[in-house]
Amino acid sequence: MKKTTTDTPAKVLKVLDVSSGDSHSAGIQPITFVRQVITGCLYPRILQGDTLPPDARLRAQTLLQHLDGGSTGSYTESCGSMYVRNTIARSISLRDGGVLSHPDRVFITADTQRALMVMLRLLCQSEGVSAVMIPDPAPHTLTRLLDHVGIASVSFRLQETSGWSIDRAELNRAIQASRGRCSPRAIYISNPGNPTGAVQSRESIEDVIRFAHDERLFLLVNEEYQNTVFADGCEFVSYKRVLAEMDEEFSQSVQLASLHSLSNGIMGECGLRTSFMELVNLDEDVMLYTEVLLTGDLCPPVIGQIALDVMMAPPCPGDPSYCVYTEEVSSRLKTLQCNVSRAVSFFNDLPGFSCQSIQGGVFICPQLSLPHSTHTHSQPVGLLYSRRLLEDQGVCVGFSEDHTHSHCCHFRLCVLMPSDELEEVLGRLHCFHLKFLQEY
Repeated sequence: MKKTTTDTPAKVLKVLDVSSGDSHSAGIQPITFVRQVITGCLYPRILQGDTLPPDARLRAQTLLQHLDGGSTGSYTESCGSMYVRNTIARSISLRDGGVLSHPDRVFITADTQRALMVMLRLLCQSEGVSAVMIPDPAPHTLTRLLDHVGIASVSFRLQETSGWSIDRAELNRAIQASRGRCSPRAIYISNPGNPTGAVQSRESIEDVIRFAHDERLFLLVNEEYQNTVFADGCEFVSYKRVLAEMDEEFSQSVQLASLHSLSNGIMGECGLRTSFMELVNLDEDVMLYTEVLLTGDLCPPVIGQIALDVMMAPPCPGDPSYCVYTEEVSSRLKTLQCNVSRAVSFFNDLPGFSCQSIQGGVFICPQLSLPHSTHTHSQPVGLLYSRRLLEDQGVCVGFSEDHTHSHCCHFRLCVLMPSDELEEVLGRLHCFHLKFLQEY
């Protein structure tokens, strides 16, 4: 009988997606206390034994008492459980040094995108072409959301060489350039920056608030990475706190929506799909209309609301779960800091790349600049590079083109993952990059 031969199948590379902030999919484990409380709420029988720590059992029992029928299967209020909204308000007041937060001005939503969509519809109902000022680079979902709602964008360039700072002269330039084309109604800020990792100083925040006041712009501030600030000498200060501590000319007039989420930052609970926003200096009629718009959702995910309660009021010193909780959070922050340092050094050593230092958040934002002689292809650099990287090495990155320099682009990589997983990503990227330079 004639012997047959078969070709050895090619090794299929696992796709490594670092384009989004889904840290759990990359191998980061959930915070134990969060899952213990959720377990107790979902399966109340477990609360009768000692399987869970006493503080997790007590938290689950308390939360169930504030749910209709004592069940996670029931609806809450359209804007979220008032019990959880009270927890959030107390936490915000503590964070902001005693600046009061009211639960009736806190709205729990299915995700940050939903909260933004509601606010955009509230802000942009007048005649003419409404617009929102957005940073460049911006979060990858923001421009798609604006397109979906039918609102124009006015980009202002972040100052990369000075740590992705916001420059008042650039804000003035951008809004002046929009005159006659559209009418900006709001300015969107992410702090810490997504994807830049920059953390604004108090002085920078004050400058943006003054600009919003002078131009009568609503402040849409995404602060969902506030618990991932790790750079030495750097701390997160909320826009609400800075606004409250400014003169009444600003503190009583500038309108603000502050956004926070379970999905990003240390929790990384993307699948629970729950966020909240706090509104500042809005009229009561507008607050009511906001609630009306949110009633179409019936209520935010109840399991996500439970996790929000834990995120905003974690175990305290002396609680049985305090040590484990703080160790897990500290370990995750240490991993994030080490990964950022490793990735920034990697890109700064790679020909054609440069990367600014990162102060917070879970992304890095390296720039690729190719010689003009290599720019002979018809596709934009970012699209070509990211597509080829995915096809050749199975690494998925986000990108944004530089509209002023056709041979430049920026990439977005989430680095909150186990360190060995990051090394796999960087190893594949290094191999691809050297071949890419030889080819182009």
